Amino acid sequence: MLDPDLSVTLGAHRYAVNRRWGAPPSGLSLELLSAIGVDGQGRVHAVRRLDPPVLVFEADGRFVGTWGQGRIADPHGLHMAADGRILIVDRDAHQVLVFDGEGGLRSALGERHVAVFQAPFNHPTGVAVAPDGEIYVSDGYGNSCVHRFSADGRHLRSWGRPGTGPGEFTTPHAVWVDRRNRVLVLDRENDRVQVFDRDGAYLDEWPDLYHPMDIFEDADGFVYVTDQIPRLSMFAPDGALVGRCRPVFNGAHGIAGDADGNLYMTEMSPPGITKLTRLP
Repeated sequence: MLDPDLSVTLGAHRYAVNRRWGAPPSGLSLELLSAIGVDGQGRVHAVRRLDPPVLVFEADGRFVGTWGQGRIADPHGLHMAADGRILIVDRDAHQVLVFDGEGGLRSALGERHVAVFQAPFNHPTGVAVAPDGEIYVSDGYGNSCVHRFSADGRHLRSWGRPGTGPGEFTTPHAVWVDRRNRVLVLDRENDRVQVFDRDGAYLDEWPDLYHPMDIFEDADGFVYVTDQIPRLSMFAPDGALVGRCRPVFNGAHGIAGDADGNLYMTEMSPPGITKLTRLP
């Protein structure tokens, strides 16, 4: 249930907070939640590092079912593509797995259980799909790179190296392609978002974050970033900070939003899903 006395504000938006959202049946816990996404039907897919890995809920929190059992070794990042594909980063298997909307495995990027230094992949972290279908992957635990793929999965180019300067990374943890056709990369241990064009040319950085974890852009172009303070920051499209709040207990590893402006976050400790319900 929503607590009418618990609310947060981001910019001009106010939200009611539900830190205990979603109720799986007995035997399915919300332990080890890593990422979250909302499909075209408004259903919420929460990914955990257990089998079955994907738990599906209706927007009101009712449990729908599971998928992905036996197919994902170590789910880390998740992206819901506009065409209905669901992409999951299988971190320690060194792959990005591409599923259809029903959880059927359709393709994969990378060679399973084969790590490649400075090339796809070496413990990747996040994935994003551009409007034209191109795929971008942050490769952040073994590598310090971002990789660009065509819509059909051909590797086009990579950029990045270890370091603290422009275009350098220390644990790129998540990635997003925004409405301005820019690639936003969470450079976690460097406490910033780095902004690139689609070819990997450095454009800008957004500082004043502490170990940023995940990123989401809403329909109006506002960008939401979770970090380990713990807090949620809201940025305007030009990178100006327009709001901050603390909706979770210890830091959200994943964040997503729905068509109604509500936000969902996964937290690993204590485990659970937090929903921010947009208020009038």
